[in-house]
Amino acid sequence: MATLSRRSFIAGSAALMAAPALAATNELADVPVAIIGAGAAGIAAARRLTAAKVRFVLLEAAAEIGGRCVTDSTGFSTPFDRGAHWIHRPADNALVKAAPGGLDIYPAPRGQKLRVPPRRARENEMEEFLTALVRANRAIVDAGRGPDRAAAALLPNDLGPWRDSVEFVLGPYSTGRALGEISALDFARAPERNADAFCREGYGALLAKIAAGLPVQLSTPATRLDWGGALQIETPKGTVRARAVIVTVSTAVLRGGGMSFTPELPRSHAEAIANLPLGQSENIALDIPGNPFDLDPDDLVFEKSSGPRTAALLANIGGSTLSVVSVGGNFARELARAGEPAVTGFATDWLAGMFGTSARKFATRAAASRWGDNALIGGAFSAATPGHADARRALMAPLRERVWFAGEAVHETLWGTVNGAWDSGIRAAEAALRVVGGITESKPVSEQRPSRKRRRQ
Repeated sequence: MATLSRRSFIAGSAALMAAPALAATNELADVPVAIIGAGAAGIAAARRLTAAKVRFVLLEAAAEIGGRCVTDSTGFSTPFDRGAHWIHRPADNALVKAAPGGLDIYPAPRGQKLRVPPRRARENEMEEFLTALVRANRAIVDAGRGPDRAAAALLPNDLGPWRDSVEFVLGPYSTGRALGEISALDFARAPERNADAFCREGYGALLAKIAAGLPVQLSTPATRLDWGGALQIETPKGTVRARAVIVTVSTAVLRGGGMSFTPELPRSHAEAIANLPLGQSENIALDIPGNPFDLDPDDLVFEKSSGPRTAALLANIGGSTLSVVSVGGNFARELARAGEPAVTGFATDWLAGMFGTSARKFATRAAASRWGDNALIGGAFSAATPGHADARRALMAPLRERVWFAGEAVHETLWGTVNGAWDSGIRAAEAALRVVGGITESKPVSEQRPSRKRRRQ
């Protein structure tokens, strides 16, 4: 079967971690630094503070760590990454470097496969699709150097029958949003991703092992941050007072009022949060024994689609019987609202269209992520709205040089990735250490600028 090179931006995974909770008291707990959120950014910040021997408290609203990077190790015989699965840029990925021994991190196949349902794509069809994909990507990236517009407005007009498939790959699959809803400049700033890897135990399991030993306060949401005077964080288990605060919760939670601020956030920050909405990306796990579709381990398969009701298949993960169907954008949001039976039902129907009607009977077990229904997350990952690519930089600005935001939304180039969230957490921790006097040397995290050789092919 013909293949094309990979463009993959999916976000989020992490496993359970038990930790002591704050005492159920209204007494103030004084710490130099408080971290809100134990996803990749919060864990990275906590590790940096630990290395500097500075006391901190790490608050997590959920009963598990990881945020959008969570591995389900019990639902299937193979670990299922409900969120992030692709380890981007493994050669310089900080999580790969920090991974303890015993984990199997292996290169992801560099190709993708294509079907023109219900058959395999012919060589000429693959060439047409690849050409359309490259031309569309180049048009967005090149125009992204000018005035910031919607990415969809920059697509060539002659993509023909491949337009819907191209829009899915570059939009909902890669960013969780339609190309008409995202900034071309934000899209263009992301660097080349010519190599990816997988962790056989799960990306979330990898993150959890890195976080082992950190004093995470689980099931402890930060409901309000008072940053007008002395920094105080209200939680159901008491109030925390700190000299510096790092906020790593998602932009959807911040925008929806899941965490309030006193006084209200400055207009610059409020507008930045509003212009970095989370897209929708859902993973549907299917246990399909016997390899009935004759696919290789970790095969990534797209289809020639005719509308938004399409998906991508990652088959035989790690050589196992587990496969994952991924949907994104507004269609994923509609499916999630209809409930898990609708989500898993679409996945089996879509496979039947791809491989023949008998495909419906092959899946013996199914489960869906439904991130949009998670009140502590609210979606997949951020994508700047047209005209607002600079929202990420605006959100980097500290409040009173005492409060910093971190997470994938606060990285200008590695947005939508676990390693981008990690880097932003390190950067915020470095800034906090300068305030509390715990830093001995400066290792600022520099944004990785895109190379002239473009990705998304």
